[in-house]
Amino acid sequence: MKTRLTTFFVALVIAGGFTANAQISEECLTTGSIFVEAAKVKNYEAARAPFEKLQKDCPNYSLALYQYGERLLKADLKAASAAEKGAVAQKLIEFLKKREQYFPSKTPKGKNAAAQAQIMFDNKLGTPKAQFDAFQNAFNMDAKSITSAKNIYTRFKLAVDLYKNGQQVELQEVFDLYDDTQAKLNKEATALDSKLQKLVEKEESGTALSAKEKRRVKGYETNLKAFGIFGGSTDGALGELGNCENLVPLYQKDFDSMKNDKEWIKKAAGRLASKDCTDTDLFKQMVENLHRLEPSAKSAKYLGILAGNRGDSAAEARYYQEAIDLETDPKERANAYYRLAEKARKSGSYGKARGLYNKALSEDPSYGIVYLRIAAMYAASANNCGQTTFDKRAVYWLAASTAQRAGRVSPSLAGTANKTAASYRALAPSTADVFTSGKAGQTIKIGCWIGSSVRVPNN
Repeated sequence: MKTRLTTFFVALVIAGGFTANAQISEECLTTGSIFVEAAKVKNYEAARAPFEKLQKDCPNYSLALYQYGERLLKADLKAASAAEKGAVAQKLIEFLKKREQYFPSKTPKGKNAAAQAQIMFDNKLGTPKAQFDAFQNAFNMDAKSITSAKNIYTRFKLAVDLYKNGQQVELQEVFDLYDDTQAKLNKEATALDSKLQKLVEKEESGTALSAKEKRRVKGYETNLKAFGIFGGSTDGALGELGNCENLVPLYQKDFDSMKNDKEWIKKAAGRLASKDCTDTDLFKQMVENLHRLEPSAKSAKYLGILAGNRGDSAAEARYYQEAIDLETDPKERANAYYRLAEKARKSGSYGKARGLYNKALSEDPSYGIVYLRIAAMYAASANNCGQTTFDKRAVYWLAASTAQRAGRVSPSLAGTANKTAASYRALAPSTADVFTSGKAGQTIKIGCWIGSSVRVPNN
């Protein structure tokens, strides 16, 4: 019986994708079988003795030891008293290090190191500077594998707090980390949204989702909500540090010594532009110097901003188009398209504006505010784009779903996107209206400049 159990578990280990060393003893395999079966159903008391034995005698037995062992130790940490948490947290950190020691090829280095840094932060292990350094080490080592919104945000929050307390973090470093943090949050959220959108479109087309796909939808939505929360928290953490009152003096004091440094001007002018500090003498001086030193897509874009500030719309459009033609960075091209779209929207040219907004999205899929702008144009056109009252109000469903995407691809906009989407849904036909219309589940074609369609909910 014991031999059959061991043979069965070896097959289970291989089928489950775990790594079992050919030299592992039969005793270790048997102990491992007992541990995994208990840990699977969260019977951690039954799993504890074999878990301790595996750590001591069979640390290279299987990746399953570390996958289920981490869950066991996290359960211990959650249940620990205030006095015990530090020791349990340290035990978990050492355990994660052992995973990388014995299964390096199956342990993403950055993700694992960031998880350890998060445990330090959550349980107040070490100084804030030591915690920050641990996060920095993780990101420098392997940023690509770090996908946790909480990890990404915590590193930035620590930097802000260290700066405020005068602890070896400069204001410029905080700004650089802010850019990096928002870019990383947006990138990971965009990847999740892409996966979610495929399933949403499948369901909206009338194809039922499998149970597995429904679980994925729920998981994607939960994670996207987290990205939204932490994206907003990142802006909150930066707070007044990122306003013009702080930025202008920061760059003004270095301008005379750096005014011929093209890279410094590009970075400084970009920061001022991103925070709408463009109506200042400093920004004007930076742009003029940059264009003198190196006429480029960037200098053309900034000249466009200056032209807009003085009300010269023709020059503004000309400079933005020049910036697009010269630019190689997709995000910069997206920004130029966005500014052109804003001009078209404000003049009432909605069709032209949407075309430009979509060009911005094709360059930068994480440009969330674009979805809010398109949604607003849909909502503003509801009364003009339908044959019946029901069809006109159905436009608000399209506006709501479009606004919702803003928060998915740009987490810092999640709060605004959710509120905006809710306000549009309140204007759409009610459940009673849908029932009375007899159009539940049908697809309504929307005319005029919108030229799209929307599916009526089934309930």
